[in-house]
Amino acid sequence: MTARDILEAWNGHLARDRRRSAHTVRAYVAAAARLLDATGATDLEEVAEMDATALRRQLAARRAEGLGNASAARELSALKGFIAFARQQAGQEDTSVPRLRGPRIKKGLPRPITPDDAANIADYVAGDADEDWVGARDRAVLLLMYGAGLRIAEALSLKGSDVPLGETLSVTGKGSKQRVVPILPLIRAAVVDYAEKTPWPIERDQALFRGVRGGPLSQGMVQKAMARARQALGLPATATPHALRHSFATHLLGAGADLRSLQELLGHASLGSTQIYTKVDAATLLDTYRNAHPREKD
Repeated sequence: MTARDILEAWNGHLARDRRRSAHTVRAYVAAAARLLDATGATDLEEVAEMDATALRRQLAARRAEGLGNASAARELSALKGFIAFARQQAGQEDTSVPRLRGPRIKKGLPRPITPDDAANIADYVAGDADEDWVGARDRAVLLLMYGAGLRIAEALSLKGSDVPLGETLSVTGKGSKQRVVPILPLIRAAVVDYAEKTPWPIERDQALFRGVRGGPLSQGMVQKAMARARQALGLPATATPHALRHSFATHLLGAGADLRSLQELLGHASLGSTQIYTKVDAATLLDTYRNAHPREKD
């Protein structure tokens, strides 16, 4: 077995068995390739015999290249999974991963944007596009993220068979976890507007949102449209497409939504992932207090 064979097997395991995103698969396979290159390993048995010392040595080399804490933690997670996979494929009884603690990562709070800013962004991309249908497309995608809490990949994975949208939409998220989200009339109208203007036929088994050449719309194009709107409206760099999903969660929580309901709407596997929004809401409340209280302005 060659190094390429090992990497292809690892790629297939991640994509097919673990159902990881394409971005994660690329990153994890690249980490495994670096490990194979550094150690010269050419079969799964060699990888299966690697221990915490081998991982520590590899991470030290990567940190010497300037790898930050967050990237180092991701690299360690990838390599642990790779070794566990190799042990399983090699038929070892012990398929546990080497025990090695990763670097501490200080998690920052998501940065939501205001409802007015979200509406302004959607309206700006609609008017900024070179073609009317492109503007309608970008507006619909961004409204799906802010108004329904979809991840960018979830919005772009919609098919022609999903339209016309009803009052709810079934979404397949991370780990093939399905959830049902409500669709507001404003969002339905935006998608209808795009569907009526797009020059490409709406086909049941094809991507709903198309690029200018007819292929599936890429995340990069949505990010570029958002970046132009952010710059034109004077918004901070944290106003990214994903910030629209954060804003959806924060604003719902602020309006009285309970955490369990919010967890279902966001498609989080654990409640712990949703609880971060209680901190966001508290931080937003504190900022509002500081900006509005008379004593804070003295």
